Amino acid sequence: GFPRTVAQAEALDKECHIDTVIDLDVPFETIKCRLTARWIHPASGRVYNLEFSPPKVQGTDDLTGEPLVQRDDDKPETVSKRLQAYDAQTKPVLEYYRKKGLLKSFSGTETNKIWPHIYAFLQTKLPDVSQKDAANPR
Repeated sequence: GFPRTVAQAEALDKECHIDTVIDLDVPFETIKCRLTARWIHPASGRVYNLEFSPPKVQGTDDLTGEPLVQRDDDKPETVSKRLQAYDAQTKPVLEYYRKKGLLKSFSGTETNKIWPHIYAFLQTKLPDVSQKDAANPR
C-alpha cells in the first residue's frame, strides 16, 4: 500500500485531502503462511496456493502440466524480511493517521469475515452508488 513511510504520508497530505485510512490488521504469521504457500505458472501467470487452491498434481500447472515455481518474493526468508521492514517503516504511518483521527482498523485472518465490516464502514463514508443508479435508470 501507499504511503509506506511517514514522509510519504506527509507529502500525500500536501497533495490531497485524506479523510479515512483503512488498516487491515492481519497477523504476520497468517500473511507469511499465505505467501509462502503461493506457487505460479510463469508462462500464464496462473496462481496456486497449496493451502486453499492447490494444483491437481503437486508442483505442476493444471492446464499444461508444466512445473510451477515459487517467486523469490514468496520464499519464507524474503517474506520475513518484508514483514520486518513493514514493522519498522509502515507501522509509524498507522500511528500518524491514528493521531489525526483518520484510522479505522479491521482485524482478522479471513477476507469473507473482514469484508462485511469494511463494507459497512465504507457505506458510512461513501454515497451508496447502487441506490443512485436505481433512482436514475438509464
